[in-house]
Amino acid sequence: MYLLVLFGVLVSTYLMVVAKRMPALIRSFRYQSFFLFLLTLIIALHEQHADLFVVAALLFILKVCAIPYFLYRIIGKIKPDEDLGLFINAQLSLLCALGFMYISWIFTAFVFSPVSALRAMLPAAAFFMVLVGIFLMVGRMTALAQVVGLLAMENGLFLLASTVAGGMPFFVEIAIFFDVFVSVVIMGFFVYRISKLFTHIDVNKLSRLKG
Repeated sequence: MYLLVLFGVLVSTYLMVVAKRMPALIRSFRYQSFFLFLLTLIIALHEQHADLFVVAALLFILKVCAIPYFLYRIIGKIKPDEDLGLFINAQLSLLCALGFMYISWIFTAFVFSPVSALRAMLPAAAFFMVLVGIFLMVGRMTALAQVVGLLAMENGLFLLASTVAGGMPFFVEIAIFFDVFVSVVIMGFFVYRISKLFTHIDVNKLSRLKG
């Protein structure tokens, strides 16, 4: 079951890399968050920790339901060009993602020296998600796509903390969830204002406004 859910996390992350339009990117992020919720729920059932059930519920409410819904609302209001404006096309992006997976696997095997294949795959997947999140933030021109990249990177950090450090303290996890949600709301508001002022959210064009 772990492997099946982990496979879902990896596939949804690859879908984020090859997505060419904003709805597809948000949908892939929702899939990634859903499989991360399932993974947390499986761990909660195995460990029988009440706080893990709360964290899993928050993952589902915020990252599977609330944040994607909010991003879709922003798209509906500003009606941007759905093309993400790729600095690197989808084919090269996929090759980069495969390279990130290889780097994550080698780094995990070198640093953590895991005793089992499963112990190696979880932190490797977490590092892979972090690298893909950074890649999306750098390699996509639209502000909303970069917000999704930040969220994907945070998903990877959450998985890394859960697998390497045995999980963060409960109240720290709660604080991070609400901090991420508030940050997305604030960034969405700024993206909305930028769209109203400049009629686009292409950060490559916005950079030309510098004096």
